[in-house]
Amino acid sequence: MICSSFLAALAYAQSVAAEARLIDLPQYKPQQIVAGTIRNFGFGLGGVLKLWEQGFQKIHPGIRFDDKLPTSDAAIPALVTGVTDLAPDGGEATLTENLSFFEVYGYQVTDITVASGAFDVEGKSNGPVIFVHKDNPITRLTIKQLDGIFGSERTAGMRGFKWSPSDARGADQNIRTWGQLGLTGEWADKSIQTYGHAPSGTARFFQWKVLRNGDKWNPNFREYVESGSKMIADEDRAEQRLGLQYMLKNELANNRYGIAWTVMPQAKDVSGIKVIAVAPRDGGAYVMPSKESFQDRTYPLVRSIYIFLNRPPGKPLDPKLREFLRYVLSREGQETVERNGSYLPLGAAVVREQLQKLD
Repeated sequence: MICSSFLAALAYAQSVAAEARLIDLPQYKPQQIVAGTIRNFGFGLGGVLKLWEQGFQKIHPGIRFDDKLPTSDAAIPALVTGVTDLAPDGGEATLTENLSFFEVYGYQVTDITVASGAFDVEGKSNGPVIFVHKDNPITRLTIKQLDGIFGSERTAGMRGFKWSPSDARGADQNIRTWGQLGLTGEWADKSIQTYGHAPSGTARFFQWKVLRNGDKWNPNFREYVESGSKMIADEDRAEQRLGLQYMLKNELANNRYGIAWTVMPQAKDVSGIKVIAVAPRDGGAYVMPSKESFQDRTYPLVRSIYIFLNRPPGKPLDPKLREFLRYVLSREGQETVERNGSYLPLGAAVVREQLQKLD
């Protein structure tokens, strides 16, 4: 009885906290009533997009939606070929997508952040979390230290599709032993074994946020894919030895000197490992990953959910697209995200920043 009462109280407290965060968001008040058809091509965002559309149509009954929502991978290509107005996407634009859009139009694609990736809901653009063996004394690392651990020297870094020398770093910044992170005794001279994701949307995000979009990794980096996913080869389907759960249970949990990055759902029910706090690259507060730190974005490795669009510089946005995106970014739109439960709603500061892109 005590346990169930505690859980009920905790759930209620979390609900109240969520409502308090959303109350700071602007209520949707149409600046004009719009009509016509809005084309969406990309990803349905776990059902959230349809809910946004339904809510918007109650206010703008003259609006119709023409949706083709096979996958995020189709979003920006649809913008490039001109067959959509909006491109909902569960992840960041790739180098190829950014470059192809620029080559066709001569300017960069516009991205609007419409939600935050999930903390522990599987398959919902989860942000990376850092794990070490339970016996490891380390409790926190900065993004710069993670770069030193997982990355390697690089001549530049990628910003959009620009290869920028300001993001270069030398081999002197490589971190290869635990002693370089201040550990002493038996840990001081022990090599750091690194683990993480094979090429994927999550890996691209990690490269962007941690490795400055560089493509050089620590030579001992061992790669795995989501357990049970379509990326597991047929010959490994039974044992799943290349899955991330295997990585955590059978590799990291048995290697006192290892460190891994993956997403929280892959660590469910895995013992022998622990999560550590992360701080921004250039310093600041160390933050443990949690649903709250993902939602308020104090954790520095939170992913974003986007709607991309083609907006020529200096030209006004189509009124019906602007009104729809204003609705998505409103209190009503973000309450829809909260109720759906797939992703996390945005805070007021992020919403203000995104609304400025619509003007």
